[in-house]
Amino acid sequence: MNDTQRIVMTGIGLTAPNGNNLNDFRKALLECKSGVKHHEVRYMGKQVAGMCDFDEYKYQSKKLRRRGTRAGSVSIYCANEAIQDAKLDWQTIDKSMVGVYIGITEHGNVETEEEIYQMHQNSLDWKLWSPHHNPRTVANSPAGEVTLNLNITGPHYTLGSACAGGNVGIIQGVQQLLLGEVDLALAGGISESSQTFGIFAAFAAQGALAQNEDPSKASRPLDKNRNGIAISEGGCIYVLERLSDAKKRGAKIYAEIVGYAINSDATDFVNPNSERQVQCMHKAIKRAGLTVSDIDIVNMHATGTGTGDVNESEAVRAAFEASEKTFVNFTKGHIGHCMGAAGSLELAGNIPSFVDGLVHPGMNCTDLDPQCDIKNLVINEAKYVGNINYILNNSFGMLGINSALIVKKYIG
Repeated sequence: MNDTQRIVMTGIGLTAPNGNNLNDFRKALLECKSGVKHHEVRYMGKQVAGMCDFDEYKYQSKKLRRRGTRAGSVSIYCANEAIQDAKLDWQTIDKSMVGVYIGITEHGNVETEEEIYQMHQNSLDWKLWSPHHNPRTVANSPAGEVTLNLNITGPHYTLGSACAGGNVGIIQGVQQLLLGEVDLALAGGISESSQTFGIFAAFAAQGALAQNEDPSKASRPLDKNRNGIAISEGGCIYVLERLSDAKKRGAKIYAEIVGYAINSDATDFVNPNSERQVQCMHKAIKRAGLTVSDIDIVNMHATGTGTGDVNESEAVRAAFEASEKTFVNFTKGHIGHCMGAAGSLELAGNIPSFVDGLVHPGMNCTDLDPQCDIKNLVINEAKYVGNINYILNNSFGMLGINSALIVKKYIG
């Protein structure tokens, strides 16, 4: 491929429960520093959750924040941080050729729940319903808030793809660049899920809500004693460009996107299908023109649920059976499950491996479930492996949506 057909990452903006920029996030992952804490949830009391602590007013006014959403504020922060990181001359860029593509699970629940609560505190007076409700809850809201904030006049939309959203947002950005629809993409995933009551109640009803006296140990992917999902919020948005454009402006390049795939289980509302997950990983590897032995790191989706962890472990074992050099890790032990942000955040946490040669460890797996035993699994302590060239990031979601994304070390 020539440089106009190669897509690279030149900026990363993120907020996670354990860091508000890539350097702090990576440091927390290597040191096994958790961002999961106890949090008071309306009606349910103290629960474990991952909350982000970023400055909501760094890039937007208090007035516009009140009018918008928590999901929008996460998106605005991450998009602006990505642009700053990419060192773009924003004033000279043609905003009509910038696209915003953000993967989500759900959004607007924070504000809707608060409106319903206030009505119930005031004799169901419907006049208390906010005039801002409609723009807050339309499906394109988080991406649309970014365009308003940054005066972007190119295309924008969100991609409702459950917990595969982070990967799917990036994939959409790549495709739109390749089609020539945009010259620059702000792409990734966000979530405000831990700010809502409903998602906690729903996972509790499923018997899939993590509990632990020590919240930092609540999210325990692949561990025999795991007991569910630690719900978190977060976001990660990338600046994506054609390599030709990145070279032209002398941009710093984090990675090149070389392979991706999305497929569907078509088997169950919640329980995953290992066979379809294998097919998704292999399709991404084939698209990249690689073999399984070329992949140096696989970051698992690994939510800390019984069926989810076992099925994905089976899929990773099967997909990489022929490789002796592929290392496997996971990220949700550190940050909980950031839902729509999970894929993009977890990928970001692994990208520095191209520079430091380290595989960050999965955290809180102190008694590995034998059904989750995987060759070259890195847990509880970082592992130095030297030269790392390819990372595959898994991100799966309810209703059986699977995604796999492969990035390559860029060597100029």
